[in-house]
Amino acid sequence: MLESMKKVVHAACPHDCPDACGVLITVDDGRATRIEGDPAHPVTRGFLCAKVTKYLDRVYSPDRLLYPMRRVAPKGQGKGDAGDFVRISWEEALTGITARLKQVAADFGPEAILPYSYGGTLGVLNNTGMAHRFFYRLGASQLDRTICATAGGDALITVLGRKLGTEPEQFRESKYIIAWGANIHGTNIHLWPFIEEARRKGAKLVVIDPYKTRTAKVADWHLPINPGTDVALALSMMHVIINENLYDAAYVAAHTLGFDELKQRVQEYPPERVAKLTGISAADIEKLAREYATVRPAVIRVNYGVQRSQNGGMAVRAITMLPCITGSWKEVGGGLQLSTSSSFPINKHAVERPDLMQRSPLGRAARVVNMSELGQALTRLDNPPVKAIFVYNSNPAAVAPNYNDVKRGFLRPDLFTVVHEQFFTDTTHYADIVLPATTFFEHKELQTAYGHYYLQISNPAIDPLGESRSNNSLFRELAARMGFQEECFLQSDDDMIDEAIGQPGARADVDPYDRMKGIDRERLEREGHIRLSLGDGPFLPFANGGFGTPSGKAELYNERLIAQGLDPVASFIAPTESRHAARARQFPLELLSRKADNFLNTTFVNISSMQKLEQPELLEINTADAVRRGIREGDWVRIFNDRGEVRLKAHVNGAVQPGVLAARLNSALLSPDGKSINALTSETLTDIGRGATFYSCLVEVEPVKT
Repeated sequence: MLESMKKVVHAACPHDCPDACGVLITVDDGRATRIEGDPAHPVTRGFLCAKVTKYLDRVYSPDRLLYPMRRVAPKGQGKGDAGDFVRISWEEALTGITARLKQVAADFGPEAILPYSYGGTLGVLNNTGMAHRFFYRLGASQLDRTICATAGGDALITVLGRKLGTEPEQFRESKYIIAWGANIHGTNIHLWPFIEEARRKGAKLVVIDPYKTRTAKVADWHLPINPGTDVALALSMMHVIINENLYDAAYVAAHTLGFDELKQRVQEYPPERVAKLTGISAADIEKLAREYATVRPAVIRVNYGVQRSQNGGMAVRAITMLPCITGSWKEVGGGLQLSTSSSFPINKHAVERPDLMQRSPLGRAARVVNMSELGQALTRLDNPPVKAIFVYNSNPAAVAPNYNDVKRGFLRPDLFTVVHEQFFTDTTHYADIVLPATTFFEHKELQTAYGHYYLQISNPAIDPLGESRSNNSLFRELAARMGFQEECFLQSDDDMIDEAIGQPGARADVDPYDRMKGIDRERLEREGHIRLSLGDGPFLPFANGGFGTPSGKAELYNERLIAQGLDPVASFIAPTESRHAARARQFPLELLSRKADNFLNTTFVNISSMQKLEQPELLEINTADAVRRGIREGDWVRIFNDRGEVRLKAHVNGAVQPGVLAARLNSALLSPDGKSINALTSETLTDIGRGATFYSCLVEVEPVKT
């Protein structure tokens, strides 16, 4: 039990956000009474986003899951709340789960068991940790976690070799800032003060986005781009930069590979041609390219929306080439940021223990199931079919594409479903057993980031509420009940943190740049956050080359892409669901199923204070498209394609261009017609990274007949 006294505890927000904020939690007699940003954290700087500011509402919500539950109502029926279940003990829950998993493994083989998780927490221990160890040892199917970031992350690596980028603190020194598919004001709020500081000193903020986001509304220049055409725009910018000799010839010669091939390729993308693809005028393309190349330093903040199109990998690859040809990696306030995650030399092998697969009943690595194809996995996969699914850190019944197939899969009476959650969700609506999970207030964690370079310890502020357990605690206990004898299942959280960080002198294989120099758990516990050992002054990861590619250079030409059937430079191929495809004759509108500014996927949708900030029942439509279909403001409309349909209320406004619709991801349980917007999205995969293509989605819309 934690001591009952007034105290302030340092923790770190683990949610799927680049900011990874340092937080201070005030505790009075064992109850958290206040949460605030850590003023000493160089990126958090004392404030939190609107979501986490209200986190006490989440921790102490009357709807929190506090006890294990067993389903009594038929799957998918009832209200999706506690009335569909009966409370059971942890003993009954764990006994039933282990018995069922053993039976499935005996009857169908352990690969008939599928874990499903993603970014409900990004903490090192509770994101992977003991859970990965458990499923590796069990011999369960492996999950390819592609749903969010693999297209962009893998594409970044094809050019840079590592996921590194510009420090957020350096944006204050920039003179030209491009937010490319990045709603910084909504989803990366701690970068915003640095940008505003730069703007006060004369910097220009340009937003490239098909939707008029919060950031676009306050930008100096918003360029609305047709969805899925970003690669063409990047190539056309390089057409101008190269043909007008605006590139850094010395940097290109010393630190890039394949410039001649790139120079040849961009000739195919003159601004006049690309204007027809992107919806951006040739004059604006030329202006953008010239300003980016000549106003120095210039930085690009590209975010993951860009890579959620079928050609999203190539888009990120092409955008990443821009600072490589202008040489802006040399400059403080230059470069590009998508992710900084490769900077953290966490010993993932020690944390996750993939070697345990060799000790499973299979004696080999298990098959791999792509999480972006969950509908297929639950309805059509065989040899063996999925007979049990264990969900944690995710809400697949809401967030996975191809909702109708996913739902059909979860409704299977022979599918045993366990969900470890903090609240009743779309997925618990189909669960046989629901287990209560802790929040980050209630367990210890090691926290990295993908938007800055500070490693943190997150300390528990309060005891677990009710009978909730952390992921680590749950899977440690399940391993014991399954009879797994390996010592790694006995490790404490502190033991695992020590292994994740590594010991001095034994880090060379995971920390060749010695970025953990001087960092250990004891120091983290004292200081809360520590900047990685990146040298004195601003961190310029590629100022002098040092790319992580096989050539050691920025690979503008990457021959390894040929084996994947991809262009080794970059090229624009229209998504099969876009205005440039034949399918558009039947379904002519491009749908953006956007993430709501005040939710995080579906993490905060059930909190009333957050619901008041959003209107997820709206469909945003351009006036021209609305008039053509006889749709007026406030009309209920049917949005449909050959995969499904949803009903929403029309909002006729200027946030989208003609031919584009926008809706927000929401819980199906809270939607007007009880359906997810993902009823319309497909399981088509991205060109690089095999990720989800939420933004390559064609639909039609019509008024609902009364």
